[in-house]
Amino acid sequence: MERLAVELAALGHDSVRVGRPFDREAGLREFDLLGGRGFISFLAVPRHECVYVCNVTWYG
Repeated sequence: MERLAVELAALGHDSVRVGRPFDREAGLREFDLLGGRGFISFLAVPRHECVYVCNVTWYG
């Protein structure tokens, strides 16, 4: 998870467009993990230059 968070942070301002929802930018985002076996919820805040990982969900 730490490596994924670092990669999201490296995207900078583009991190607000990664994952779902597809139709808007910013806010709480979701990114699929391992082909749909889970997802990570994160909040990208470009003005603070950071990504906050809020939740990680794994499906059995």
